[in-house]
Amino acid sequence: MPTKPDDLEVDSDLTPLDDRPVVLDVRDLRVHFALRGGFFDRLLGRSSGSVKAVDGVTFTLRKGEVLGLVGESGSGKTTTARALLGLAPITGGTVRFDAGPDYGGAMELTTLREPQFRAVRQAIQLVFQDPHASLNPAMDLATAVAHPLKIHKITKDRAEIDRRVRAAFERVGLAPVDQYLHKYPADLSGGQKQRAVLARAIMLNPALLVADEPVSMLDMSVRAKILQLMLDLKRDLGLTYLYVTHDLATAKFFCDTIAIMYLGRIVEIGPAAQIYADPKHPYTRSLLAAIPEPDPSRAVPRNLPRGEVPDAARPPLGCAFHPRCPAAFAPCGWEARDVDALLEQRWTAVVEGEYERERVVVGSLVELEAGAAARLPDAHAGSGAAAALLAEIRRDEPDEPFWRGVRTVEPEPAGVRLDFNDAVDPALRDVGPVRVACHLHDPRFTPLATGSPDA
Repeated sequence: MPTKPDDLEVDSDLTPLDDRPVVLDVRDLRVHFALRGGFFDRLLGRSSGSVKAVDGVTFTLRKGEVLGLVGESGSGKTTTARALLGLAPITGGTVRFDAGPDYGGAMELTTLREPQFRAVRQAIQLVFQDPHASLNPAMDLATAVAHPLKIHKITKDRAEIDRRVRAAFERVGLAPVDQYLHKYPADLSGGQKQRAVLARAIMLNPALLVADEPVSMLDMSVRAKILQLMLDLKRDLGLTYLYVTHDLATAKFFCDTIAIMYLGRIVEIGPAAQIYADPKHPYTRSLLAAIPEPDPSRAVPRNLPRGEVPDAARPPLGCAFHPRCPAAFAPCGWEARDVDALLEQRWTAVVEGEYERERVVVGSLVELEAGAAARLPDAHAGSGAAAALLAEIRRDEPDEPFWRGVRTVEPEPAGVRLDFNDAVDPALRDVGPVRVACHLHDPRFTPLATGSPDA
């Protein structure tokens, strides 16, 4: 693959973002990891399911743009980035990379084999989260930064290597250069190590830099400096960034576009300014509410989502966020295991004696048809205690979103049966300048919502 010329001019492109050429076009990207079952499952060839780490991610990245993939741990953002670099196996979808003729033109990355991908990595470089683990402790900085030139067989001329290494050091602020060339990683601070990592990343003059949490392990005092350095590199070298982070505060400073990920999917994507000014998805609003307020005199409401991120091996039906969403309603995907969650939530708040009484009433939850119905059994068949308990819970918590998903509650001889509304998987749809995957913004369902999008 041809490499970009070494002598780079300052990027003065003021073309509106939507009019710039597309560097990366990702469509329906999927990365599923098969689960290993027990010995007999493997012997009989039975499938144990899979973890849908990335499940239908679509986005476009344009020249000079900074796109932030934002989400909690387990949202799939890092796996998405690794898949683009050939470091995680792609199950499905397409990834079209086109950085222009200087980089070999357009290519479909999902069809490339490893030897071909090595050439692509000249144009796509990765900055890892941990600068301490990114550098070989046995290599001095000059050797480490020059290593990509050797790996990709760019040049063997010692004078040329020295010139390019010195230029990279100057560009990332490791100056005076002679003071740093022969230092080892152990001699540097965290910020200096990340500057060295960035120097190594730009040695091959890439078009796209994938930055995976590049400042999360740095002291607060140096984070802004490293992000400003990355912006300066973008301006001077014409770089495009895919920025992976859990931190919406740094993403606001750094990104042009924000994509919010949850359990392997993008739930909201759009211009950063719009996302921060008027978030549409309840999950986005909860992430913004978690941003620390630096002024201790200001009391900021924290409407954080309840519970934890569900298991990606068995994601919730419908909208994956619905078990934690305060505005969830009928089509969001209620199912039998949500009854378990309802009871557990209640039992964490009641006194021990009350818990013992209610736990004896219901025995254990038995799923009849996953996603369609659940039966709450009576410990003493025919007593009606389970139905009475459900009625009591509903009286105590009438605004609990769970009840919006229940279609019918029918007493049975052995307990009580709950039937749920049909689950609908939300798709990304245009809502003004952003795209949102939420039934609150779907005209088919908004008349059914008891809570507004701002609930």
